[in-house]
Amino acid sequence: MSYMDEFNFWLADDYFDAATKEELKSIADNEKEVEDRFYKELEFGTGGLRGVIGAGTNRMNIYTVRKATQGLANYIIKQGGQERGVAIAYDSRRMSPEFADEAALCLAANGIKAYVFDALRPTPELSFALRTLHCISGIVVTASHNPPEYNGYKVYWEDGAQVTAPKDKEIITEVKNVTDYHTVKTMDKQAAMEAGLYQVIGKEIDDAYMTELKKQIIHPEIIQEMADEIKIVYTPFHGTGNVPVRRILKELGFKQVYVVPEQELPDPDFTTLEYPNPEDPKAFTLALKLAKEKNADIVLATDPDADRLGIYALDTKSGEYVPFTGNMSGMLIADYILRERVATGTMPENPAMVKTIVTTNMADVIAKEYGVKLIEVLTGFKFIGEQIKLFEQTGSNHYVFGLEESYGCLAGTHARDKDAVVAVMCLCEVAAWCKKNGKTVWDQMLEMYQKYGYFKEDLYTITLKGIDGSKQIAAIMDKLRSNPPKQFGELKVTEVRDYDTGKITNLTTGEVRDTGLPKSNVLYFDLTNDSWCCARPSGTEPKIKFYMGVKGTSLEDAAQKNAKLTEELKAIL
Repeated sequence: MSYMDEFNFWLADDYFDAATKEELKSIADNEKEVEDRFYKELEFGTGGLRGVIGAGTNRMNIYTVRKATQGLANYIIKQGGQERGVAIAYDSRRMSPEFADEAALCLAANGIKAYVFDALRPTPELSFALRTLHCISGIVVTASHNPPEYNGYKVYWEDGAQVTAPKDKEIITEVKNVTDYHTVKTMDKQAAMEAGLYQVIGKEIDDAYMTELKKQIIHPEIIQEMADEIKIVYTPFHGTGNVPVRRILKELGFKQVYVVPEQELPDPDFTTLEYPNPEDPKAFTLALKLAKEKNADIVLATDPDADRLGIYALDTKSGEYVPFTGNMSGMLIADYILRERVATGTMPENPAMVKTIVTTNMADVIAKEYGVKLIEVLTGFKFIGEQIKLFEQTGSNHYVFGLEESYGCLAGTHARDKDAVVAVMCLCEVAAWCKKNGKTVWDQMLEMYQKYGYFKEDLYTITLKGIDGSKQIAAIMDKLRSNPPKQFGELKVTEVRDYDTGKITNLTTGEVRDTGLPKSNVLYFDLTNDSWCCARPSGTEPKIKFYMGVKGTSLEDAAQKNAKLTEELKAIL
């Protein structure tokens, strides 16, 4: 069907409700809007769905959610997993509770029990819940840190991680095979409850989750000693982190925790924020104001589904708060965990740290320092979760820590996704340790730079929306792949890693070897002088991202090198 045929089908068919039809009638004279809503199905990618909320096949609505869930249900039944059920969590966004219920009732109508949280919960707690309940799968209704007009739907498998190959492709196939909305099942909520196919979960999972988090604390005695002195400012960005973060810090004994009042409660419009993303400095405006009033040691922010953590730390010399990238905060936690595990004799045998290919190379140096194996995986925390599963299956290594540059990390194996609640907890322990040792978290970061090298990373993003945008992104990747640059200014390209072909080419020797990783539309350029650049189209947003990293002789030198590399990249593009 053409987009107009599809539009008219939605307007005419009894399957779609009156409110949907009214919304569509209001755009009937705007052909470009009709085209954008109906020119394709909202793509069920390797992580699930994400898109703007609204009526249409290319939008997040009860019909696209239900249809995706029918495909998932069909897959679960083919896998013989229907007896085990599916856990469902949701965040504070518009339509999140409704989408969670639509998914649950579609599963129930297919004879698959749904365990649905009684209120909003963090994404990592869903990962924990589905493993605790021995579910076959899990769903989180969230659009993470996207703007308020978005929502999304992420699918997890029995190991607690987002689905990976080959299951991701197999589920996508099942979803695509659902072509007729009339074949999508649903049922009445009360009937589902009476049939034992819809169960509300809550406190019992929360309590078990808190117990698991506390197992990651290395020095509870230091927290107790410094609990009265350390001052923490926290903001949940109107999302799911507020309750669990405050609870864990209180139960650990931290006394001076100040929550940004304007951003404490759920707000689907994120009224106080331009963009609810801890990577955005503007999002910290209110938190930094409160931090200055309270003379806080650290400032913490979790994104709406509480899987990412952003931090600022006080620099006592300038009196200002210094922003940390995800690489910096991840390395701060990693260095502390590895160092203190070695010092306390609690490091497991064959320890391993896992990072993504676009994460800082400081991780390699720190892992080597403490005799920990470092494993690189593709971008996406599900690949880190997959490594934890492989370690358990083979006994080859014990997972100690994992991180990605986009402000996500995981200590422990209670979840198989990045967990900002455990990250907050770990970072507050680091802050307490620093305070006891007469320094700030920023002082500790500077000591790490001096010891390991002044690594600095950056991200250059090009946003290209709509049909034309996706074509432009594809054209950029094709150009870089067919005619890869030989150098970025003075920096020569030493190797090209094409994760789509699975080949690494050494430009000096001509040697070609395998990447050893699954195929992905990613190009990575190893450069001279400890530098690198990586091109990757976003899987969830209309963007192409260019990650890059350098190693300098000082903070200033690293910043200059990074700025220069960014300019050279722009010149190539």
